[in-house]
Amino acid sequence: MKAFIYLTVLMMGTTVMGNGRLTENFNRGWMFNLGDVPEAKFAGFDDSGWRAVRVPHDWSVELSFTQENAGGCTAFLPGGIGWYRKTFTVPESAKGKLVRIEFDGVYNNSDVWINGHHLGHRPYGYSPFSYEISECLKYGGENTVAVRADRSAYMDCRWYPGSGIYRDVKLVTFDPVHIPQWGVFVTTKGDTVTVKTSVKNGSQKDAVITLKTGIHDADGKTAANLSSELTLKAGELKEVEQVFQLKDLKRWDTETPYLYSADVQLLNGDVVADQLAVNFGVRDILYDPETGFYLNGKNTLLKGVCLHHDGGCVGAAVPDGVWERRLRYLKEAGCNAIRTAHNPPSEAFLDLCDRMGFLVQDESLDEWDNPKDKKNNYNQTTADERTRGYSEQFREWGARDTQAMVLRDRNHPSIIMWSIGNEIEWTYPGYADATGYWIDENKGKIDYYWDEPPFSDAELKARFEIFKKRQGEHILADAAAKLSEAIKAVDTSRPVTANLVMPSVSHFSGYADALDIVGYSYRTVNYDWGRKHYPEKMILGTENWVQWPEWKAVLDRPAIPGIFLWTGINYLGESQNWPQKASGSGMLDTAGFRKPNYWFFKTFWKEDEPMMYIATQRLADSNYLLKDGTVVENPSNQRTRKWGWPDLNNHWNYADGETVYIELYSNCETTELFLNGKSLGAKKLSDHEDRLLKWAVPFAGGELEAVGKNGGEMVASQTLNTAGEPVSIKLTTDKTELNIGGEDIVHFEAQLEDSEGRAVKHFNREIRFAIEGDAENIGVDNGSPKSSQDFQSDVCTTEDGRCLMVLRSGGSAGTVKVIALGDGLKSGSVVLNQK
Repeated sequence: MKAFIYLTVLMMGTTVMGNGRLTENFNRGWMFNLGDVPEAKFAGFDDSGWRAVRVPHDWSVELSFTQENAGGCTAFLPGGIGWYRKTFTVPESAKGKLVRIEFDGVYNNSDVWINGHHLGHRPYGYSPFSYEISECLKYGGENTVAVRADRSAYMDCRWYPGSGIYRDVKLVTFDPVHIPQWGVFVTTKGDTVTVKTSVKNGSQKDAVITLKTGIHDADGKTAANLSSELTLKAGELKEVEQVFQLKDLKRWDTETPYLYSADVQLLNGDVVADQLAVNFGVRDILYDPETGFYLNGKNTLLKGVCLHHDGGCVGAAVPDGVWERRLRYLKEAGCNAIRTAHNPPSEAFLDLCDRMGFLVQDESLDEWDNPKDKKNNYNQTTADERTRGYSEQFREWGARDTQAMVLRDRNHPSIIMWSIGNEIEWTYPGYADATGYWIDENKGKIDYYWDEPPFSDAELKARFEIFKKRQGEHILADAAAKLSEAIKAVDTSRPVTANLVMPSVSHFSGYADALDIVGYSYRTVNYDWGRKHYPEKMILGTENWVQWPEWKAVLDRPAIPGIFLWTGINYLGESQNWPQKASGSGMLDTAGFRKPNYWFFKTFWKEDEPMMYIATQRLADSNYLLKDGTVVENPSNQRTRKWGWPDLNNHWNYADGETVYIELYSNCETTELFLNGKSLGAKKLSDHEDRLLKWAVPFAGGELEAVGKNGGEMVASQTLNTAGEPVSIKLTTDKTELNIGGEDIVHFEAQLEDSEGRAVKHFNREIRFAIEGDAENIGVDNGSPKSSQDFQSDVCTTEDGRCLMVLRSGGSAGTVKVIALGDGLKSGSVVLNQK
């Protein structure tokens, strides 16, 4: 038995303070223009006619959905070229300091100038990057930074990427003797904490430095502190290691994500040269290819979901509050892990994961040497200017971008593994042919998704020896090794993985040699095959359907530590058919509303919480038939076993006498269904291998009630009531107060109701939102993947009788009133205090 052990104490993000360093939030005060203006790079350019914006900012999501110069892969939203400019002052007192501008992400192909001086180019839109600008500044005067983002190739991604400066920007002023960016790395083994701090002497003379580090618990009490002396020559960089012993240690885990803080201070004589306040968590992780994953010594199943980075109606510029609501819903369903498909997330997102207790697989790339066809979602066969993407930059930037991800993120306790790529084998000739799944002799006989490899391991290897020559000059295994080496050069505390779509070849081609964990993409059928032939490698489901058999396969196999469902939330893009702008495979829709499959997975991901959910549908529209009084699957309209879920309702409104299919999700031992007080029968969960409890009954208006029992005692119930026509709007919110400052987020859900106050889910109406007070509407959505309504609007037509409006706080105290109005409907309103 070979186990990979990773024991780490990690940081959660950095807040900077002290005499030696100033970190400014640089998100306000930008001017924006959509369209190329080359002369805008010069400091004297007049941008007074441009639009004032704050960043993070996504210009594409502000536009209307269209088929003109837009594609389904990127959500039918236009791209283009955008310019940003910001004028600011740097005090005369900062002369002699160093100044750095930090971007957490600009999508994409960015160029940055300061006072007309070109600082650099960054093609990958998901990478953090920075520039030192000290020598280009006018101290005591005005300075102008200009940023150009080029998304002329508007179908450059297989999902919606956003456009512009869509993540945070910071301006950091610090002493020449300083801690470089990402220069603190903390690890632990048992109760021993090791802090490695890089110190750079950027001055022109030697310096004697004192490095002080103090560890504090969540209450601010000192847990440990150390001091180290070092001498640095002019221009020298040194790494200092400090080792602490913590007593009465409190560990970070998914249930109690406890965070410590560390104060790291540099003293140059009596002067504070640099000082950082850092949050971190303590946790141990272990991977055993035979028995699974362990968090702090406890065998833990990864109940994971894949997430793209958009936030629905706010696009790629996602406020923390939007992510917090979405992650909270996933947590409430039992989810404990996230795969950041297929790119590094924002630093703010990872801070949330640290605070909320999620385990994260941090992924870097979707494309390597060869391009994917974004339009058709497969390997590219013909070149297209509109779909030019990262493969053109990979050889120069791939290792740098991957390493930048790791350096920025390696101190987050939430991150438990790195992923170097997603379904890369598509794009390298020879891999698909070697598998044997798609050769003529196996067509109609062998199914890629449901059958094990059609050849023996020896035969597969022999086939690959023939077909691997088609790769040409770019060898997949070599590229994987380079990325893995880039990661391990800066972090060996976590394993490296990738999402493999053809593992039957990748296991031996050299690709898996670069990986500590082999991720399987929709290859559940191959778990046993992989364990038999490659028992020394841990296998993990890194992309799986939102279906019960995917989870059951984990429960039946202790060696498989978990899965990552595709997806946790519907995401924009990856579409080929107008007007569908978004994927429908998620457990939440784009508005963050919970879908039926969300409740289904909650029944077994949160088994200790008795619950049930009633879903209904016209039998004629369903995947089922009523045969001899029993509900059976319709052989000519079978239920999907891959992506998606039946189009079910959560209401009880049909035509009198019409046969209605009822699908009920429950984790109770027995569940009994009643219609207007009359029992429709009880069903035992143990009798239903698919965990779907099914009825088909003639519709009669009134009350449909499900009652769940354990040990004969009622532990859960749910009721649906027939609703009338809508007469009013009920407006609810997830907060009662707003914090001033323009950062707080509140979600407003508008629901149609009938005269008795029952939710109306079978009618839709147009709803208008009005705001009184200092706050702004930053997006509306009804959650439908096929809706082409503008996100940036005061008007939204409901889906299933409801819609969402996202409100951002303003800068002044007082009350904020939000009103939801509709023609012929009594309005709903909510008043919030903003303070």
